[in-house]
Amino acid sequence: MARVFRVSGDIVVDVPPDAVYRAVSRPADMGRWSPENLGTAEGTGSGPAEVGTSFVGRNRRGRFRWVTRCTVVAADPGRRFAFRVHSIGVRRPFLRVPIAGWEYRFEPVGPGTRVTETWTDDRRAWPDALTRAFDRVATGGSTFADFQRRNIATTLRNLKRELEATRKEPW
Repeated sequence: MARVFRVSGDIVVDVPPDAVYRAVSRPADMGRWSPENLGTAEGTGSGPAEVGTSFVGRNRRGRFRWVTRCTVVAADPGRRFAFRVHSIGVRRPFLRVPIAGWEYRFEPVGPGTRVTETWTDDRRAWPDALTRAFDRVATGGSTFADFQRRNIATTLRNLKRELEATRKEPW
C-alpha cells in the first residue's frame, strides 16, 4: 500500500473568512479545537502569527506529551495560513527533522467560509517500513494519514461550533 503524504478536510462555517482567519492564525488558541494540540508553550507568542513567526506547539496523545518547533510559511489574511513543523522533543524541540506541514485555506461561501485544513507528511526520507511501524505505535494502529483525517474532522467541527456560537468575532 502506497504511503499517503497529504490529507485534507473542509467545513463551511457561518462567519466571514477574515474572522475565521483571525482565529486560526493564533497558534496559541489551536488547543481549543484540536484533539491533539494544546496550544503553544509559554513565551512563544499569543497574537496572530506572521510569515517567519516561530512558535513551540504543545501536544498530547493519551498520556504521551511532546513539543514541536513550527514556523509560519503563509499568512494571507482571510485566504490562507500555513506552518511547517521542523523540530520535536519531549520538554523542548531539540531534534531537527522535517515532520509535517499544516495549511488552512479560507474561501467565501455566501456570508460564510469554507475552511479547508490540510496535513502534509514531510517524513519523505523515512523508509516505508520504518514509517509504517512508527505510525502503528504512535497512532494506536493506523497510518498517520488516517489518524490525521480524523483529527482534521474533529478540529474543523470544534472550530465551527465555537465560531458560530460566538459570532461576535472575538479574534
